[in-house]
Amino acid sequence: MTKKLIFIFLLNMIFCQKILIPMDTKQSDHLKAYGVAFWTLKLKNNVDWLLNFRGGSFLLDGSDKIINEIVLRGVYFERINTSELGEIYATIDENNMDIVLLEKSPKIAVYSPPDKQPWDDAVTLALTYSEIDYDIVFDEEVLTGQLNDYDWLHLHHEDFTGQYGKFYKNYRNSSWYKKMESDFKSTASRFGFNSVPELKKNVAQKIKKFIVNGGFMFAMCSATDSFDIALAASSVDIAESVYDGDGVDPAYAMKLNFSNGIAFENYQLYPSPLIYEFSTIDFPSSHRPITKSAEADYFSLFAFSAKWDPVPTMLTQCHVNTINGFMGQTTGFNRKHLKKHITILGDDGQDLVKYIHGNVGKGTFTFLGGHDPEDYKHMVGDPPTELSLHPNSPGYRLILNNVLFPAARKKDKKT
Repeated sequence: MTKKLIFIFLLNMIFCQKILIPMDTKQSDHLKAYGVAFWTLKLKNNVDWLLNFRGGSFLLDGSDKIINEIVLRGVYFERINTSELGEIYATIDENNMDIVLLEKSPKIAVYSPPDKQPWDDAVTLALTYSEIDYDIVFDEEVLTGQLNDYDWLHLHHEDFTGQYGKFYKNYRNSSWYKKMESDFKSTASRFGFNSVPELKKNVAQKIKKFIVNGGFMFAMCSATDSFDIALAASSVDIAESVYDGDGVDPAYAMKLNFSNGIAFENYQLYPSPLIYEFSTIDFPSSHRPITKSAEADYFSLFAFSAKWDPVPTMLTQCHVNTINGFMGQTTGFNRKHLKKHITILGDDGQDLVKYIHGNVGKGTFTFLGGHDPEDYKHMVGDPPTELSLHPNSPGYRLILNNVLFPAARKKDKKT
């Protein structure tokens, strides 16, 4: 056993009994287990995240208060004696496993419109079900610098190009669409922007600055590619007249600055409001989907060295390696458009990349394609997923890995 693990072992022997929350198939509620870890951090108690040990288990102090909370939330746990603790540390030392210390509960913000939209957000569903606190922020909070108050920011089904989510063709006469237009135009005018595309691209720039300064950003569905496109198109008009009153710049394709983006490059845009798609980043394309049955659609998580690459290892902790696919306006990412510095966390072994991670300045971002891990074809107006029916969801575990990631004590990557 290494000196580090011997030291941790002796400390744990001295101070208190330990509780193990297994995250393998024995766990009754994986999602609420993350909530227990987060709640423990809020008590200013540290949590050991045992990477690759029984699905990425948590080791906590075995106080009565913590045990009572675990029981209340319906999470499976095991009491660990000194002998068993020694065996756990020996197993971790001898295998592709490691211990990451979680020290602080991150302050979480979710970028979401204040009014209910006719689609749900998988992350807010996960946070609510897991009983993890979060605040809602939107354009006004971003533009007035309030992101500085947060450690972690989530973006979901949002459009940072100012094209109203490319819903024009099918929903432009819907009451919710008209209200969205009115609200966005009002915000743009209030902050001195000539159009909604100008507003949204400025918001994207502010969010990028949040990451550069050390923030953690997690995005899903259309927020992923539309965010990157907005950055690349920061100084060129890519919006048709139905969005901003004038047409696209005829030379827009040559004026895209891919170096301003954080994840993608060398893609082509679909400016037409009649095409429900932003660009060739999305794979398979939303307007020409490759139809599969839910049973035939899946992706696999990459295996990383826990001791040498703890960050991607944290982000891929799961009790299964193969996860059912799920669609969205942006279902996945075309491999050929990924920037070279991107770490692929999960893919289908062919052209579709589902899950990626990267660094920007002092901060990091993670993108997950698709809308709802437990609703294969979630449509506008569909009811929210009831997570009590999916307490062991592998896809939702990927979301919650990202929530805990900022709590980890940082270690230098060794590769």
